[in-house]
Amino acid sequence: MTLTQTAPADTGAAPYKHRWLVLATVLAAEVMDLLDSTIINVAAPSIQRSVGGTFTTIQWIAAGYTLAFAVMLITGGRLGDIFGRKRMFLLGAAGFTLASVACAVCQTPGQLIVARVLQGALGAIMIPQGLGVIKAVFPPKEMGAAFGAFGPVMGLSAVCGPILAGSLISADWFGTGWRMIFLINVPLGLVAFLAAWKFMPEGGSPDKPRLDLLGALLVTAGSLALIYPLVQGQEQGWPVWMYVLMASSVPIFALFTWYQSRRKDSPLVEPTLLRQRAFTGGLAVFLVFFAAMVGFMLIFGLFAQFGLGYSPLKAGLNMAPWSFGIAIGAVLAGAVLAPRMGRRVVHLGLVVMGVGQVGIWFTLQHYGTAVTVWNFLPATLLSGIGMGLAMVPLFDFILAGVSEREVGSASGVLNAFQQLGGAIGVALLGTLFFKDLTGKGHEPTGTDFVHVTQNMLWISMALYALTFALVFLLPKRAREEPAH
Repeated sequence: MTLTQTAPADTGAAPYKHRWLVLATVLAAEVMDLLDSTIINVAAPSIQRSVGGTFTTIQWIAAGYTLAFAVMLITGGRLGDIFGRKRMFLLGAAGFTLASVACAVCQTPGQLIVARVLQGALGAIMIPQGLGVIKAVFPPKEMGAAFGAFGPVMGLSAVCGPILAGSLISADWFGTGWRMIFLINVPLGLVAFLAAWKFMPEGGSPDKPRLDLLGALLVTAGSLALIYPLVQGQEQGWPVWMYVLMASSVPIFALFTWYQSRRKDSPLVEPTLLRQRAFTGGLAVFLVFFAAMVGFMLIFGLFAQFGLGYSPLKAGLNMAPWSFGIAIGAVLAGAVLAPRMGRRVVHLGLVVMGVGQVGIWFTLQHYGTAVTVWNFLPATLLSGIGMGLAMVPLFDFILAGVSEREVGSASGVLNAFQQLGGAIGVALLGTLFFKDLTGKGHEPTGTDFVHVTQNMLWISMALYALTFALVFLLPKRAREEPAH
């Protein structure tokens, strides 16, 4: 069944009878992806103690997943258009589940990094298919309810993710320790695969576009040229070729942009998007915002365990107010503030985040290594509320001037930049964090961890200040007429 055949709006047929089961299947896949992109914040120290490796290993375990997900996301969506969304969802779900098992049985850091990269790449094949299928099987009058289910489910996953990871590691079921955080994907993956096999209709683009292999290779090469030196440079002493490789990412991305603007047949990115200032400015907003957010959240999780000696469960509970605040801010922004305030709600969120970050700094300054979860709670909750206020409306504002024809490509690019920003943040802040610690000339103490974490707070706040300035490139309102 094709996309147009399953869309009630196009055919006038009765709504697809299994549409709510299809939605549940897609949400199960989204939960798997969200959990696996956040659990490393809590699990990384346990993993390092188990399989060994350097601090760089921790960065690659986190960045490898998000980087692979980012560079494959646009291509994954295009594969669904070409070969059918159900087929690609099944391939992604099966592969993601197997890659999760591979992560769980790894014995060396190198094996785990490779398995995480595979997991991210296969997740990028699975996730884009879900939105297209939902648009196909739900009638317009139910579309709002269907997409409205994503917010609570993803918010709950964000809140429960760190706690779940900490609980599973601390419980040490059957002696699995940290491996259970990957094995938990097996039942979820099997349910998603079997439900999709039975209930998900076929779907794809009736135009049958071709895969832009050169475009995919260019965006992959540019991303690796930027991320690899950021993660690996410190460990290798920053040789000259590292700087050259990092600088080469600029002409590679420029070549990708030029090539997409001139490719007539099935480009990865609609060329008209690249000529819109609001959209390209939005990409810069996404890159900087998620670099600061994801990078510091990893640092905060590492600090709690390495610096304060928290157990994985306690570290997860320490991050729970942050996640809970994101859920609160998301509801406030989407239901109340964004329609009234327009673009200013993003600025408000960034200011609230900044106040929360300053609060964390002063909490560390006051309590030092004696700080508790309860001491952190007001500042981390406030930071999370600010994140939710700023993050949720961004999609609407960036897509305000995008036409209906461009919205699919635009959404894929934004999601890719979100993941790429996260990978850059992990690489950048992680490198600076570990460089400061190892440059002390002695084994880092708890006090050293406190001071270095405070330094990372200033860096993340500087990135949020840059985000504040970039937001002025966005439209003032989320619902403006397309520019063309």
